Amino acid sequence: MDEGPDTPEQLKARALRHLVRREHSRAELARKLAPHAESTQAVEVLLDLLLSRKQQSDERFAAERARVLSRKYGSARVRHDLKSKGVSDELAERIASQSDDLAKARAILDKKFPSKSERREELARRARFLQGRGFSYDVISRVLKDAG
Repeated sequence: MDEGPDTPEQLKARALRHLVRREHSRAELARKLAPHAESTQAVEVLLDLLLSRKQQSDERFAAERARVLSRKYGSARVRHDLKSKGVSDELAERIASQSDDLAKARAILDKKFPSKSERREELARRARFLQGRGFSYDVISRVLKDAG
């Protein structure tokens, strides 16, 4: 039962309900609110208001999202995910580069592959696993060299 666009108050309440559940990037929130707004301008005005009141922040969103993803993934994967969520390239780069990929890669590799191996096939398998998790070639080669 669609009754037309939300009033500005209803739109703000909808935005705050989204933000209470978890942080959202500006682009994500705009995408979720657009079907309920009169116009894109109404959404932009609301997003500017939320930003000025510090109720929505791309930086907070990016830091939280990176914290969650960095448990399992490398900085390249985190950077790519942040960009796909509408975070600026500069902010995604800054947030993703704050983590220690070498220590993370070692921990992830030790958890997934607890036994040591010298076989080339097994080392290649481990390298592909880490590459899929978003770790750079330099990090992968250092971790595999240290583990071997």
